[in-house]
Amino acid sequence: MRLAAIVLSAAVLAGTAPLSAKVAETSATGFSTQDTADVAATPMKTWLALIRPGDWWTDAHTWSGDAANMSLTPQAGGCFCERVPGEDRPDGFSLDGSVQHMTVIQAYPLKALRMRGGLGPLQGEPATGVLTITLEEIDGGTRIRWEYVVGGHMRYEIPTIAKAVDGVMSQQLAALRDHLGALAGGDAPDAGSDEGDAGEEPSIESQIDALQDTE
Repeated sequence: MRLAAIVLSAAVLAGTAPLSAKVAETSATGFSTQDTADVAATPMKTWLALIRPGDWWTDAHTWSGDAANMSLTPQAGGCFCERVPGEDRPDGFSLDGSVQHMTVIQAYPLKALRMRGGLGPLQGEPATGVLTITLEEIDGGTRIRWEYVVGGHMRYEIPTIAKAVDGVMSQQLAALRDHLGALAGGDAPDAGSDEGDAGEEPSIESQIDALQDTE
């Protein structure tokens, strides 16, 4: 019931975040989502906010009900985790729980963060996903791009879960954008367009490759 409630909630929220977002691809075994936002903050400030999810992640999409319990270690093998405080008991004894949302597999401070794991209802499925976040310095701030690629067996209709997950991803990026301050002058370029500027924007993978070449 909790998984169904999370999917329904995400689907309802899918259209509420005013930024560029889309389900980029679906197949019989998975899907990918892409979200983009421009913030009025330097890459340094953006990176420092990104790795402190407890300051901006939404309470509604946590297991504990409080985003302050979220933490992220931005190193390979590091955990994007959540503490779940134990409930008070008559005998005064409680045990804290914990959740591992994702594991960091690549971190380039101020530039890119890549994590692996199944978010939300996907945690209970054999499927897994890779979330790649890149930061690009632009005039007046930073452009944040999120790409979440999910594959493997899952007990959901792919179009339904893809839309739900994109709704949650969009909401989290909107929360980070609002935490940092939206860049004046409009939203990020429309990632939902399949034509026109689609060929002008470098892919997430090409951006990562370019970053590795400069190290």
